[in-house]
Amino acid sequence: MPRFYCPVELRVGATLDLPAEAARHVQVFRMQPGEHITLFNGEAGTPAGEYDASIVQMGRSHVTVQIEGHTAIEREAARAVHLLAGITAGDRMEWLVEKATELGVASITPLEAERSVTRLKGDRATKRQERWQAIAASACEQCGRNQVPRIHAPMDLAQWIKAGSLADAQRLVLSLADGTQPLAQAVQQAGNQPLVFLSGPEGGLSPAEEALARNNGFAPVTLGPRVLRAETAPLAALGYLAAL
Repeated sequence: MPRFYCPVELRVGATLDLPAEAARHVQVFRMQPGEHITLFNGEAGTPAGEYDASIVQMGRSHVTVQIEGHTAIEREAARAVHLLAGITAGDRMEWLVEKATELGVASITPLEAERSVTRLKGDRATKRQERWQAIAASACEQCGRNQVPRIHAPMDLAQWIKAGSLADAQRLVLSLADGTQPLAQAVQQAGNQPLVFLSGPEGGLSPAEEALARNNGFAPVTLGPRVLRAETAPLAALGYLAAL
């Protein structure tokens, strides 16, 4: 059954007009009155899960549905993993957001690192953030997640640390320096404690950024002997963590 992100209050028995984006997607599928779709609002509130809805009316620019049932199902990972990812060039960041969402990431903070090729400021940063958030929602439609990960505004590492968020989470930084430990070893004693995973852009984090991370509780980890691309490394980590 087709699934659509519908960021409004959903309630069994309600009749509602779908938001414009969801309505457009339903129309692209060329669906007809009487057919059923699955809706989710992307939040972890109560009741969580997804909703069965039947199409009541199709207009040129609107779709009316009636919500007929609710399923209290979630497909979230046992451990919340929050990704601090160096902004990569071109469409690689979009690809990273999509695949990280499929692998269960809880949130993504695009990191403006010293070695980042792409620089985002003002309206350009806002539009790019909105684009990444839409990609995350679309990925949830495809993979079955009912909770859409939040894509934060781009910031640098010092700003993230100053914000003081996720203070109780385990912190790990991907590092090529000596003295790292395998990711598997770093997480085996942490149980289901939330985790923040920091990964740099092309060229990695600068020595100053890595020192700042370590001084603020980030333990250095490695994914093995090969050097992975900036968009591949965090996905390899997320894939491993999702399988635990």
